[in-house]
Amino acid sequence: MAESNFVDYVKIYCRSGKGGRGSMHLRHVKYQPNGGPDGGDGGHGGNVILRGNHNYWTLLHLKYQRHVCAEHGGNGGHDKCHGTDGKNAYIDVPCGTVVYDAETGKYICDVAYDKQEVELLKGGRGGLGNFQFRTPTNQAPRYAQPGEPMVEKTIIMELKLLADVGLVGFPNAGKSTLLSALSSARPKIANYAFTTLEPSLGIVEYRDKQSFVMADIPGIIEGASEGKGLGLRFLRHIERNSLLLFMVPGDTDDITKEYEVLLKELQQFNPEMLDKHRVLAVTKCDLLDDELVEMLATTLPKDLPVVFISSVTGKGLDELKDVLWKVLNSESNKLQEITAEDTLVHRDKDIQTFTQEMQEEGADDGIEYIDEDAIEDLDDFEHEDSAEDD
Repeated sequence: MAESNFVDYVKIYCRSGKGGRGSMHLRHVKYQPNGGPDGGDGGHGGNVILRGNHNYWTLLHLKYQRHVCAEHGGNGGHDKCHGTDGKNAYIDVPCGTVVYDAETGKYICDVAYDKQEVELLKGGRGGLGNFQFRTPTNQAPRYAQPGEPMVEKTIIMELKLLADVGLVGFPNAGKSTLLSALSSARPKIANYAFTTLEPSLGIVEYRDKQSFVMADIPGIIEGASEGKGLGLRFLRHIERNSLLLFMVPGDTDDITKEYEVLLKELQQFNPEMLDKHRVLAVTKCDLLDDELVEMLATTLPKDLPVVFISSVTGKGLDELKDVLWKVLNSESNKLQEITAEDTLVHRDKDIQTFTQEMQEEGADDGIEYIDEDAIEDLDDFEHEDSAEDD
């Protein structure tokens, strides 16, 4: 997984710009021996801003960009010259990115839609020059303010895919086969467990040139919410799905029991998943005759739509799309309502578990912290040099 192009965990170091120093300067020009103070203010430091960008699907572009630093504000000059404001540093992320503090695991923010901007770190304010401190009783102040310091933070970005329909099922339930049958996506399909190692997205075409997005995640096994199998890593990708499609093979001994096990794992991972609308698809029905299908239909749950399908023969696929489209467009199940900030609750991460996930993802390597002492020495040198020029 470390070599995969699907990157949904990234750990980076961010630093805003510090404010520039105010200038302490007294005006000395010909014919004005008592020119008074004219030191300008320092410029504001740049902010670090997260920006949603629908052109990105993963965090791959940030995998090797481990330092994001905004520009420092310029120092004030004589003749009331204001220092230049530092440029903001923008971090473009795919829609559905959640940000946590890498040291505490505390939830920081969520970028849910395109062109949404979230101020992650605020730059320092510039210091006031001595011109701002003049008074009738102190007409030549010989002091100025330093700029406010920078703010630095190490963050972890976690991607939760945005899709209309999320496929939920045990390994080899036929999820990848269904996605390849309904869309142009070509996920890996084989006759062994955990064939799918990373999520796949496919666009399902519907009538009148309409469509919806379907997401396939690795199979969930009993105990996935406790870290067993691969399900725990990818369960977060269906947290934002508008509709959950549960898939259970028709040759299973007890279809209802498997459905309840899947439902229990989702509840233990995030109880709010039970508020989503659900549809049950009984797969591999080409192995069942009509009489057996009718008998199974009487034993299945009555509180959700049930569709018998076969991705190989195409049986029931049109009916499945009709059911999914009807539920997706119901008034109580709009995607924009599910992903609204006031309806999504993000919990803080347990830092020990979070650190382990980072190490498994390979996202905890490659960050070298910037030596701020060297930066301060350089700034002092530049300040002294500018003072000599004055």
